[in-house]
Amino acid sequence: MSAVLPVPAPARRAVLRRRIRLLVAATITYNVVEAVVAVTAGTLASSTALVGFGLDSVVEVASAAAVAWQFSAADHERRERAALRVIALSFFALAAYVTADAVRALLGAGEAEHSTTGLVLAALSLVIMPLLSAAQRRAGRELGSASAVADSRQTLLCTYLSAVLLAGLALNGLFGWSWADPVAALVIAAVAVREGLQAWRGDVCCAVPLAAETEPDGAGTACGDGCCPPAQPGRG
Repeated sequence: MSAVLPVPAPARRAVLRRRIRLLVAATITYNVVEAVVAVTAGTLASSTALVGFGLDSVVEVASAAAVAWQFSAADHERRERAALRVIALSFFALAAYVTADAVRALLGAGEAEHSTTGLVLAALSLVIMPLLSAAQRRAGRELGSASAVADSRQTLLCTYLSAVLLAGLALNGLFGWSWADPVAALVIAAVAVREGLQAWRGDVCCAVPLAAETEPDGAGTACGDGCCPPAQPGRG
């Protein structure tokens, strides 16, 4: 039996909005640094994988910026659909780039090369990104913001790419398996497409079933999974 999430009080909603803005700011800051380091290290090492990892960070910045824009408004719910569309497009862009890069690698071009800087960066991302993703996902669910949850999943996808980068470099370095990185990247691309479709439809919250809220008059909220924004007094 899934737990029922209570409708947050106005004061609690204000706290959650501030928390999401701070988490989004932290995500943007980290990804800007990550993008600069990864692209620079990838260029110096002629590593397509590292450059691609850096470009993924740029996509994540676009997704987080969409949520920051949404929550810059007092009535953030009105910007929900537009923010979700930007997040969905960022997923599709990421999937397209990763697929093209993986196919090139499988055809013998752009194989991942060793880079100590890249390995350290990927390892740091494996620790930092899941923490940011989990914190934003919890706040987004409690607030009932589909876009905040969608952006948290974009951040989590970056974690998977960090693992792919580490695994690909390690397997290629230890066993000469140059195909390991592009094959794993194709799996990530497929996941990105699925996440993008869910964000475009606005059903990202439904990934984790939650019991529907019940209003005092016995009527449920408009979203049966309990993740969509709860009805507010005086709003239709």
